[in-house]
Amino acid sequence: MEYQTERMQTFQTGKPVTDQFYMDHDYNVPDAKEDVREVILGAGSLMPEDVRVVENYVKITGKLKFRVLYVTDAAERTVSSLEGRIPFEEMVCLEQETIGNLAVVPVNVDVTATVIHSRKLQIRAVCDIAVHTEETVETEITTDLTEDKDAGEAPLYKRYEERELLSAFASKRDIFRIREEAALEGTKENIETLLWTEVNLRKFDTRLEEDGIRLQGELKLFALYDAGEGKTDWVERILPFEGRTECQGAEETMYHQIFPELAEVSVEPRMDEDGEMRVLSVEAALEIRFVVYREIKVSVLEDLYCLQKTCVPEIREEQAEQLLMQNHSKCKVSEQLSLPEIKDNILQICHSSARIQTESVRATDEGLQIEGVLHVSFLYIKADDQIPFDTWQGMIPFSYTLESNETTGDMDYGLTEGVEQLSVNLLGSDEIEVRAVLAFYCFFKRPVTVPNIESVAFQPVQAEELEARPGIVGYIVRSGDRLWDLAKRYQTTEESIREVNKLENGEIKTGDKILIFKENMSIL
Repeated sequence: MEYQTERMQTFQTGKPVTDQFYMDHDYNVPDAKEDVREVILGAGSLMPEDVRVVENYVKITGKLKFRVLYVTDAAERTVSSLEGRIPFEEMVCLEQETIGNLAVVPVNVDVTATVIHSRKLQIRAVCDIAVHTEETVETEITTDLTEDKDAGEAPLYKRYEERELLSAFASKRDIFRIREEAALEGTKENIETLLWTEVNLRKFDTRLEEDGIRLQGELKLFALYDAGEGKTDWVERILPFEGRTECQGAEETMYHQIFPELAEVSVEPRMDEDGEMRVLSVEAALEIRFVVYREIKVSVLEDLYCLQKTCVPEIREEQAEQLLMQNHSKCKVSEQLSLPEIKDNILQICHSSARIQTESVRATDEGLQIEGVLHVSFLYIKADDQIPFDTWQGMIPFSYTLESNETTGDMDYGLTEGVEQLSVNLLGSDEIEVRAVLAFYCFFKRPVTVPNIESVAFQPVQAEELEARPGIVGYIVRSGDRLWDLAKRYQTTEESIREVNKLENGEIKTGDKILIFKENMSIL
């Protein structure tokens, strides 16, 4: 007896555990930096360096990298900046056994810097991280059994079912290096010292191609700089990029999930052809995790029997997946806000940024109902020569239905999101308009079970059992009956039932009256 199998792989992710922790640290201003009078802006990012499993916990150690933009406490008020790193250690309790690889994803970091005195700052941070397990599980599904005719084996009657299953072709982590340059416009002052930079990923899109994934997107660059002689200027640019990451064997007809994260960003000024500091060199590492899937049609051997022997198959239920839908969708957010607290104080908006905080995701008949908040902030010039810059932060709630052609309660939707476009415009002295385009990427799949015949044992049929089998059975078809089930139950064949009852199309329906003859007894 020879077994024919189809190899399948499923990419399984454990339930994510979101952990929030706080950091409170006093930081001494470096000697090379000027005294601090007032903080304008603070920002930070987590850099996990070591991840270990300790019993039922995940121990994460690393550093918080923070930056502070401030007004100096000097005779002539100027804008300056500083940055530093604070070590952290966090224990995250897992709700399940750790199997496979651990993935730690920083979700959000809110940094607040307050002045203790001119040479010391208090750095407070609220940090959110998500931890989950992921692994690729390989199984072999039995698709057929081949009898050895020379060995005189009794013929087998087999039932197959066609299944469309999703198999993980490859899972990989990679780093895509981005190097771009932005030249200053002619009206801009030369760069003396960079004070503050921000680089965000926008309009990120991917597509599969032969042996790889094509990457395309934009970097939104903002740079605030000291132009010398007490002048401060800024520049904002959109830097498109394109490239690919390798994935041997990938094809355009496959499907993929991708999880990007912009890291290791650096912005440095450099000279142009005339020897003036008028070019910004941007380097960034785009860390990507991706899974490539192929959809395959498998003829699964579901059941079998033999007339001369008793078949005892050992069947194991294997976990597999089916693709429901791959959907990339966009949501528009538009809101007008009244800001009386900055009335008659704001002169010009320099830069705006936003991030998405997803509050809840639930499956409905139409698709995924996403509820969340868009956190918006902007840096602006105010009517104060002593402290010319300030920031505003606020939240805009949103609700969006990401459509799906089919939803199930147990489906996995692998949702990722990003801010694709953002504009904050000043309408009046105390009113602004926020317009944003939010991008949602979703890969809908659901778990299914597949009966897998791992082995078959054959036993001789007892004489008493043969005698007890009825020779002729009159049967009224019930709902859900199939010819295969009746043939197996009464130890005959589907072909025999069709011939006896002259079923030309081989179909039966509820209420039909048919005759079933035991095999080798025929009145034809």
